[in-house]
Amino acid sequence: MARVDYYNDPNAPKANSLVPSVTAAVRDDQGCLLLIHKIDNGYWALPGGGMELGESIADAAIREVAKEGGIRIEITGLVGLYTNPGHVMAYDDGEVRQEFSVCFHARPQGGVLREDGTETKAAKWVSVVELDELSIHPCASGSTMP
Repeated sequence: MARVDYYNDPNAPKANSLVPSVTAAVRDDQGCLLLIHKIDNGYWALPGGGMELGESIADAAIREVAKEGGIRIEITGLVGLYTNPGHVMAYDDGEVRQEFSVCFHARPQGGVLREDGTETKAAKWVSVVELDELSIHPCASGSTMP
């Protein structure tokens, strides 16, 4: 499903949905960060997605990282809560979702790095010095924790 991200854009459509979501900042032993290249908006991002009924928010993070990047993880802490009403995502089915995300620290526990071909077109370990070379949505550094 196609998606357009709006970040503090006065012309953004009004949100009509709020879905608890997760991301995970997964670092390997060399300090590299796991990033996925999203199909829906073309940006590189932390792996993550919406929480499903019947699962905890931590279980959602574990499921999403395995699905989008092929890596099994252990949650080790909380990065923060991100709830910027100025960041909305408009989907082609008419849903306009306001950002609400819980980001966890995590470490890899196995698996094989891969894209899923549905939500991600690539997955890779990225060193901090490589981050400036990637197309990353501005909300990745501009969201605020309440």
